[in-house]
Amino acid sequence: MTTHSEHRTSTPSASTSWTVSPEPFTTGDATRLRRAYYAEVAGRYWKREVTEAEIDQGLLDFPDDGLEPPTGQFVVGRLGDEALACGGVRLLDAVTAELTRVYVDERARGTGGGAALLQALEAESRALGAERVRLDTRSDLVEARALYARHGYSEIPAYNSGPYAEHWFEKRLV
Repeated sequence: MTTHSEHRTSTPSASTSWTVSPEPFTTGDATRLRRAYYAEVAGRYWKREVTEAEIDQGLLDFPDDGLEPPTGQFVVGRLGDEALACGGVRLLDAVTAELTRVYVDERARGTGGGAALLQALEAESRALGAERVRLDTRSDLVEARALYARHGYSEIPAYNSGPYAEHWFEKRLV
């Protein structure tokens, strides 16, 4: 069985480095980051602030099922000692993993957190046996789309019919 390890990436603008490690999505840091992720993506979509009740409902409507072994993994990224990023991966089939909940706190954007998350999530995908990684995103999430393109993800035809999916990406891992 493959063991999971920490993935360290130095930031381009600071002496502090990112550490991205597997962590249950139910821990305090993971829960706070998942709530922040949902608040941002829903708030950008609705063009307004999101209430705590709406975040609660959104997390119920879009559960984090499959983001734990043996079907997936959730990771938390820390810049220094502060948890500021998260992401998950789940298997869609024996050779295809899907990235989800990829989020970097706005205070830490531009410090290498997105790249560190992708590196760790791709390693976790390989450990699960995946040969490719897919994801979907929206048109308004331009920073995310740019991040994926910079790291070798190519747009592909729709592989799902998610209610908010407007762009689909894939990267071969082998």
